[in-house]
Amino acid sequence: MQRAQATWLPDGQRLHLHHGPIDMIVGVTGPGRKAAMARAAARFDTLLDELVTELPRLRLPTGPAPVGEAARLMTRATRRFAPAFITPMAAVAGAGADTILTAILAGPGVHKAYVNNGGDVAFHLDPGEVIQAAIASDPPGRVRISHDDIGRGIATSGWRGRSHSLGIADSVTVLARSAAEADAAATMIANAVDLPNHPAITRLPAHELAPDSDLGARLVTSHVGPLSQDDTDKALQNGLILARQYQVDNLIIGTCLILAGQARSTGHIPLISKQESDLQHA
Repeated sequence: MQRAQATWLPDGQRLHLHHGPIDMIVGVTGPGRKAAMARAAARFDTLLDELVTELPRLRLPTGPAPVGEAARLMTRATRRFAPAFITPMAAVAGAGADTILTAILAGPGVHKAYVNNGGDVAFHLDPGEVIQAAIASDPPGRVRISHDDIGRGIATSGWRGRSHSLGIADSVTVLARSAAEADAAATMIANAVDLPNHPAITRLPAHELAPDSDLGARLVTSHVGPLSQDDTDKALQNGLILARQYQVDNLIIGTCLILAGQARSTGHIPLISKQESDLQHA
């Protein structure tokens, strides 16, 4: 069986962690960088095996408390969205990123750190530090998050992504207090961006596309045809209603929803203006 791999990227500054379906990029600054990277690689070495051991439980919406660190983060993050249907797998990428970040921060001398797990990102910022991250928006943009912001996790979900979706959002990006919470919320909001029974939308049982899917026989989106402006507005509004409720419930900080070239946002998403971005790259 393939073992976990940790290799430096060509820039010599970032670490690439790969094992099976998990693919992470890690960056650290500060005098403790070398030791922090070693802790990240050591922790990553056991991460997938821990998750596989508890997969039967993690594919169920309820059940006994899991044992592994990442599995506990997954159940804790998704439990907050009950009684709506959600399994811990909705937070697996974000929780993985949070787990590696925790290992990085287990020693001194880390000023700034991030763990990018396939687009779901957990990060740490000391006072005075800032981080920029690409975000799915229209047009595509970047966010700048400082130490004073409370968000420490970004995640994106949608029917075009790696996981199956009950909705039709091209993408939903969420900023939350952790990557696991952002991951779970993005999944739920993307599910809500929907037009039930619309003839332009093709759906298939999840288990036909992935036999071991935690969604079982639930219908997931496999194709979205042309939509009218009214249809697009309605679907995005359905997602915004849920996102705003999540803001009230203190589950998210902000979100950006995209469908058919249209974007909607709510909450705090610290986008960098195009003019500012152009100046930075001039």
